Amino acid sequence: MGNICRSPTAHGVFERLLAEEGLQHLIEVDSAGTHAYHVGQSPDRRARESAMRRGIDLSGQRARQAVREDFGVFDYILAMDQDNFHGLLKICPPGQEEKIHLLMDYAPEFRTREVPDPYYGGETGFEKVLDMVEAAAVGFLSELKRKHG
Repeated sequence: MGNICRSPTAHGVFERLLAEEGLQHLIEVDSAGTHAYHVGQSPDRRARESAMRRGIDLSGQRARQAVREDFGVFDYILAMDQDNFHGLLKICPPGQEEKIHLLMDYAPEFRTREVPDPYYGGETGFEKVLDMVEAAAVGFLSELKRKHG
């Protein structure tokens, strides 16, 4: 929603995965929120610290709000939960709806379609988010390889 917890975490996880696979030059990664709560701010301290413990640096990211033009730039727009999915649909140009997916659809082993927002919880919530987005990132990259070679 505000682009300081889940989305920047997924952004960092996916960039690291692409670098490990040697694919960082082929895929552009960005994150954005559906609300303007924290535009220009760094990711939440707890998200940065949890990610850093796994070797993922989120410090270069700044929150931004998703805009209609993103649908012309990106082939895939991944939402963390149903609320954000519907928020993205509201700004989506007609005919571009197929670009929006739930991130957790790429990690069926978790048996949930939503990444919980850890903002109001403790440190363990950020670790859970990392576990979830790491699994989904692997699944999403596998899907990209399958579809696009």
